[in-house]
Amino acid sequence: MSELSPVERSELRKFGPWTIGIGVLLILIGMIGVGMPWVLSIVTSVYVAWLFLLGGAFWAYHTFKSHPGSFLDWLKPLLLIVTGGLMLFNPMAGVAALGLVLSFYLLLDAFGSFALAKALHPQTGWGWMVFNGLVSLLLAILFLIGWPATSMMLVGIYVGISLIFDGSALVAIGWAIRKVTREVG
Repeated sequence: MSELSPVERSELRKFGPWTIGIGVLLILIGMIGVGMPWVLSIVTSVYVAWLFLLGGAFWAYHTFKSHPGSFLDWLKPLLLIVTGGLMLFNPMAGVAALGLVLSFYLLLDAFGSFALAKALHPQTGWGWMVFNGLVSLLLAILFLIGWPATSMMLVGIYVGISLIFDGSALVAIGWAIRKVTREVG
């Protein structure tokens, strides 16, 4: 384990000394979000709204510089700006929209997992893909059954859990980097 290739050393250096700290912060934010999902849902909606507005502004600038006379080229930036503005004006509707988008994503994820499980079937691990597909399908059904009312809770919980897992992965990588750097030298 103490023999690392130059590529492996380079990859480890990319994470830097803040990996564990950032991971812990993500875990804490995720835990707060799971504890207060309505707050994280609103924050997520406002964040996405600002991304739409900024993306729309950049896209409008690009359209202005490249094809200012084409009506069809202005549709995308206009849609991004209007959607972002509506989400900022009414974050609750933005949360409901995000809930619907997440439910469709989870449905696609479930069907993708089932397809991968079928392709892997005789080999080890196919059952985990079926399990993953069932969990994604269950989450999608939960989103859709109570939509839009359940979006306030489920979007925040979903984002919070995602942050917890992202933070945990960074902490694990940070600890692995510390261990390897101690071993190597």
